[in-house]
Amino acid sequence: MGSFIASSTAKKIYQVDDLVGLTTAGVVGDAQSLVRMVQVESRLYKMQRGESMTVRAITTMLSNILSSRRYYPFMVQLVMGGVDRYGPKIYSLDALGGQIEERRVVATGSGSPTAYGVLEALYKPGISMEDGVVLAAKAIHNAMKRDSASGDKIELVRITDKYEEVGEPEFLEISKLL
Repeated sequence: MGSFIASSTAKKIYQVDDLVGLTTAGVVGDAQSLVRMVQVESRLYKMQRGESMTVRAITTMLSNILSSRRYYPFMVQLVMGGVDRYGPKIYSLDALGGQIEERRVVATGSGSPTAYGVLEALYKPGISMEDGVVLAAKAIHNAMKRDSASGDKIELVRITDKYEEVGEPEFLEISKLL
């Protein structure tokens, strides 16, 4: 659809399990459908087994859904991340079901080239949670300045022993550092 922007305020981060989040880029309707499928399957698994799926298992399930639609793909780029019994994990997924466990940084969407520039320049192994949140905000902020399709707001989520959206008061403090 080229540079068509259906909504610059579409939700970009979804909670899919207690400690797992999914970021979306691409066609909003496709992303919302995938989020609903993954949320439902994750809940069903938890009801049947009494425990949450691992981040890798949820990502593999989503990868299989994407791959099954190879000839009529969902037009999305996704990042799945969270914490499970094996520790923190983050994965990127493409529209055809490719999944990669990311080791350092990851960005998706039309603003990702700019975001990658910021992330790769400023990321350091062992970065603190607070500094990581600020770094993510800087990367998104710079992408939004240079790419109209990146939207016009920054959403941030912190996943440790709980899933927590960064609220307005904290974001105002972070925005002073951008």
